[in-house]
Formats: sequence, structure tokens, C-alpha cells
Amino acid sequence: MNCSFEGVINKNEESSNEFRQPIVAVLGHVDSGKTTLLDYVRRTRVTAKEPGSITQHIGASEIPASVLKELCGPVFSLLGLKFELKTKGLLFIDLPGHEAFTNLRRRGGSVADIAILVIDIISGVQPQTTESINILKERKTPFVVALNKIDVLSGWKSHPGLPFIESFEKQGPNVQIELEKRLSRVIDQLAELGFEAERYDRVKDFTKILSIVPTSAITGEGVPDLLAILLGLVQRFMLDRLRLSEGPGLGTVLEVKDEPGLGTVLTAIIYDGTIRKGDTIVLGGTTGPIVTNVRALLRPKPLAEIRVTPRARFQNVDEVKAASGIMIAGPGLDNAIAGSPLIVVRDPSLLDKAINEIKEEISGILISTDRAGIIVKADTLGSLEAIVNQLRERDIPIRKADIGDITKKDIFEATVVKKEDEKYGIILAFNVKVPSQLKKELEKGKIILIEDVVIYGLIEKLEEYLEKLREEEKLKVLSSLVYPCELEVLPGYVFRRSNPAIVGVRILKGRLRPSTYLLNERGKRVGIVMEIQEEGIRKMEAIAGQEVAISIRGGTVGRNVKEGQILYSDVKPVYDPKSRSIFFSVLSEEEKELYQRILDLKLNLEEGVEP
Repeated sequence: MNCSFEGVINKNEESSNEFRQPIVAVLGHVDSGKTTLLDYVRRTRVTAKEPGSITQHIGASEIPASVLKELCGPVFSLLGLKFELKTKGLLFIDLPGHEAFTNLRRRGGSVADIAILVIDIISGVQPQTTESINILKERKTPFVVALNKIDVLSGWKSHPGLPFIESFEKQGPNVQIELEKRLSRVIDQLAELGFEAERYDRVKDFTKILSIVPTSAITGEGVPDLLAILLGLVQRFMLDRLRLSEGPGLGTVLEVKDEPGLGTVLTAIIYDGTIRKGDTIVLGGTTGPIVTNVRALLRPKPLAEIRVTPRARFQNVDEVKAASGIMIAGPGLDNAIAGSPLIVVRDPSLLDKAINEIKEEISGILISTDRAGIIVKADTLGSLEAIVNQLRERDIPIRKADIGDITKKDIFEATVVKKEDEKYGIILAFNVKVPSQLKKELEKGKIILIEDVVIYGLIEKLEEYLEKLREEEKLKVLSSLVYPCELEVLPGYVFRRSNPAIVGVRILKGRLRPSTYLLNERGKRVGIVMEIQEEGIRKMEAIAGQEVAISIRGGTVGRNVKEGQILYSDVKPVYDPKSRSIFFSVLSEEEKELYQRILDLKLNLEEGVEP
């Protein structure tokens, strides 16, 4: 089989224990199979026959090198490559989805070294797929695509656990054609998002082409290929990032939760250095940096030892090295923020520096200003950062961005904003609660509350609401303005001479609506249009090129209205910049020129200048 997979694997590198496990996140649209894929990976780990080499983590699942060799060996053999591994394995984050991924944050990027973007082969790229890609780009995180659910293709014959390239060759020609067709569609969709992609075994340059691995999270087909490509990419391009440090640990807080018998604890990923029982740690809190000591480091007990009592689920450890998922117990963690950086400090002289680093990083995300803008509340720092970035991309002003449930102060702030600029009297709430006693306050202040548990859904609802307001404002402005119009009174089409005059006209330029005053060529008013009809049917507007009948109150044919005469709509100057911008956005270039010409005509009349 011809394949350039060797471009990912350096066959001459000797294995070494100097590098930590790469951290892998799993993202994708809801129901694309993220959780099922993680479950399959975890099941592989749990049922492996070498329990001594298996390490269980809090919030993460480690696939050790020995298991990877067993899983990926067939893929390497099919490709004619030797399996060699410099890292200790792969560490999968157990919480799927881009909301969880947003908490894997670190300055300038993500704690995750690489990600799997799961795409449903039947549905293709969906809204959350696009959002996941945007967040991956934002965090500068490389990724591969798992084109999932190949087992649901019509006629697909499953071969559990088999590499994709082997299972694909066992399928009938019609199934192969169907898969290629759906693969091609996803490649086209990714191209629209700016990525050149291809099936992984056809990729020539892994630095430029996005790899797609067809998989089934149910049968495990393609999972060996997926793990192999992850390993290859990591070893070929990311080893410097994975070099182990023996110094104080760096991590990120995934979750803050109450654990029976332990109180408030942190679930954290340590991605560099070590953390020990008794260490001083600094992390972000809702009221400022938290400085505390590690009272306990906890890992789950082996599955066979877990019992119903909560305390029996965990075991204490004295030290944890990167990369690792760990539960941290300690005093004063009640106000800790998920998504916050975590710094281990062993040298007291560096404590102030660590505190300032935490302050600086969190202050770049938490926002508090006096400007007119929306209020944003989210459950974690990572989610808040992702929402704030999306709002900034759309030039939507933010008055306040903070962590936690909606408070009375938030409603007060939104009320103040509403008085300044009504359209921004909005609170965006992501995965947070609105206390029941405050719901009446929202209604009383007519504050708009937009809620969702999916970031793209939240932003979509906000955009829809703002667009609705823009349309309402536009209609309000346009209904108060007079459109420019130039018309000719058609000779021989005088139906009534006065009270009101009814004549046939041709609209030469612009548009005419009822209740519009008409001017003659000198800029003097001749009357007001009462009604417009076309073939006996009343119309609310006549546009350039149309011939219609109009009634003119105040007009008398033969005196101030003549057959063959050119008349103009009596437009008004629009001084308000916003209203002018809205008005001009709906006018053609010809209408803008006519509008200015009519204003000049009126100005000449006022100044006594002959036209």
C-alpha cells in the first residue's frame, strides 16, 4: 500500500522517557459521537490486560504506551512502519465538547496539545462543528478529524476494532463509493472554512493538510488509525512542547465542585512540572487570586475497588507529575474559578509574581466598564473568554463580563445601560442561574435575558435579537422620511382637474408613496399625494418605470399642475448621522443624486435663485 504516513513518524528516533503524555481534547457537534468515542477509548484502557501500566486520573483517561502499541501496531504494520514511542502515552480529557475545551486554557493557547474534531459522516459539518473549529483556531490547537459513524452507512459490514484501511477494503464497491462521496462533501465543507483536508492515508504533507480518519465509535473501526495519527503528529511536530520539567507545576482548573466528605475541591490538569501535597498554589477566584495549600491530592481507586461510599472512591497520592488529571483539596477554594490558571509556588520570593500573573490573566477576561454595552455572565473563565472573544469579533460592546449567577447588581447595571442605549439592555447568561426572586426585577426593568447552554446558540440568539431591533429601528426611521422621486404628468391622462386633481404619471426616478408633497421645477409645492392606483388597485408605492394614477390634494390641472410637467417629491434634509446612514443604505446611487438635486432646488428657492 502506498502511503506517506512515514512523514509523521520518525522511524530513527529512539524511545525516551523525557517527554510527558500529549493532552488530547475531543470536540464536535452535539450527537456527533464525542462521548461514545471517549467511552470506547476508556473501555479499551479499562479492559487492557496490563493493569500495572494503567493510571487512572481525575478528569482524564491515560492510554499508556503498552496499550497504544497493541492498538496501533496493526496500523503501523499495514503501512510498513515500525512502532516506536517517545512519549508515555496519550492523556484524553474526559469531558467532551468545546465548552469543556474552553477551560483547557493557558496564556496564548490551550493546555490541550492536540484535539480530535468529531464530525458525523451523515450530517457533515454542523453549527457546533464550525464553532469548535473557530475555538481551535483561536487557541492555536492542531487537530485531526474523526469522520464518525461509518457503521451506519447503508450496507457497511462492521469489523470491530479493525483499522479503517483494513475494514474499508473488506466493504462492497457501493459502500466504498458512498463513503468516498460523503468524505468528499466534508472535505468541501472544510475547504469553505479555510482548511485543505484529505483522508489521512492520502496526505502528502501533514503540516499543510488536515487529516481525516473515518471511524466508528461503536465498533472501534478506525480508532487504531486515529490514535496512530495522533501519535505520529505529536512525535513529528510537538516533542519540544512535551519535554518534561521537574520544577513547580503549572495547570488549569477544569471544574470546581463539592465532594462529600472533602468540601470544595478542584479538578485540574497539570501540564507542566509537579505538584505535591503541602505545596502552595495560586489560582483565580471570583474576588481575586486565591493563595492556599494543597491538603490532599486525590486519584480514583482502581475500578475494582470502587464502592458505594464516596470516600472509598479516591486514594491519596503525595506527588503528581505532568501530564495528569488530579483532584485537589484545600482550604478557601469556594470562590475558585473553573478555567483559571493554577501555579505551584515553592519559593516564597516568587509568590507575589505568581499572584500578579493570575491577576493579569484574569483581568484580561473579566470586564467592568462604564460604557454602554451588554452584561455577560458565564459559569467558567474559559467559557467567558470564548464568549467575550466572539462578541469582540462582532463589535458588540460589553459593559461587564463576569463569572457566576445573575445578581441584583447585574440587573441594575443593565437598567443603567438601557437608559443610555435601549438596545443594549441585555444580560447574556451562559450555564448560570437566575435566582427566582430576581426574575421579577428583570421583568420590571424590561431587561432582555438571553440564555443558552451552547455558546454558538447564545451568540446566535443575541444576533437575532439585535437584528430584529435594527430592522425595527430602520422601519421607524424610514417611515418618517420622504423618498426622492421625479415624475412626469402624462399628457392626455387627466381624470379630474381638482378637489383633488387625479392624473396619470410616469415615475422617472426614485419612488413615490402616499402623503408625499410634490414640488414643481422651481421648488414650489403644488399639493400632496393622497392615493396611488394602478389599474384600479390601490398601491403603497410606485417605483421608477411604473405608470400610475395619483390624486393630488391642493393641485389644480391647468393652474399649478400641467400636462407634461416634471414634478418632484418634497424631501427633507436628514441631519442625524445615524438616520442618514440608514436612509442612504436603502437608496440607489441614482436616488442619492436625485435627493441632493431636490435639496438644491429647494435651497435655490429659499435664496431666490432661478433654477
